[in-house]
Amino acid sequence: MDLRHRLGLNVRRLRKERDLSQERLSLLSGLSRAYVSSVETGRRNATLDTLEILARALGVEGFELITPSSAFEADATPDHDDKEEG
Repeated sequence: MDLRHRLGLNVRRLRKERDLSQERLSLLSGLSRAYVSSVETGRRNATLDTLEILARALGVEGFELITPSSAFEADATPDHDDKEEG
């Protein structure tokens, strides 16, 4: 998957996790709703400045928008090897 589409999927996933509409994200970021939509669908090739703006509006670091979401899901998985010795 190319970075443009990964960015779009991550923006959409994070926006939905935060229960934000595209309109609300556009207000938080200062970008138009149409622009947010085009980033989410991979039609827009976002600049690094835009990536930073979206990351700030979503409350994440910029790199999280282009990292495969499975990397974050793995970090959130509880470690089941924490057995008490006794």
